[in-house]
Amino acid sequence: MNNQTKLVPTPGQTVGPFYGYALPFEKDNELLAPGSPGSIRLQGTVYDGAGHTIPDAILEIWQPDAEGNIVQKTGSLVRDGYTFTGWGRGAVGNSGVFTFTTVNPGPTSPGSAPFISVAIFARGLTNRLFTRIYLPEDTEALANDPLLSSLDPERSKTLIARRDADGGLTWDVRLQGEGETVFLDFQ
Repeated sequence: MNNQTKLVPTPGQTVGPFYGYALPFEKDNELLAPGSPGSIRLQGTVYDGAGHTIPDAILEIWQPDAEGNIVQKTGSLVRDGYTFTGWGRGAVGNSGVFTFTTVNPGPTSPGSAPFISVAIFARGLTNRLFTRIYLPEDTEALANDPLLSSLDPERSKTLIARRDADGGLTWDVRLQGEGETVFLDFQ
């Protein structure tokens, strides 16, 4: 007789809600100091499938500097006000809006489309979501990008930011429904 019992997996849990303990740190959404030469504001809103804003999501971004160099210095959590860190974390406010101070990323290789990598954590998700933010200007590089060219044009638009009048970028996240942001699956 087999005395072993069959174990039942523990049910999955969502990655939120988030509480203000241990996640935020000083200047977490500033990849460089506001007002620094070349600095821009990256902003947007996180929406659920019904089109309502999500007030408790967290976004993390990684990106190269303006010349396309990947930051390889340690200590990205230390915000000294001078060093571009290449990484940031920002919580959305009660209105669902996030904001980062960063730079326009440069292409990491000649002719490639510059982008910012994004991870999204929000209530109701059992794991974080990965996506990208592309700059809108270089239409030739965008057309030749392997990811964007593999998508239906309507879907690829969800990855391209809008340029603001002040030079900043606006990019919204739609977790489900009409206009759902394209999310990436890394195996």
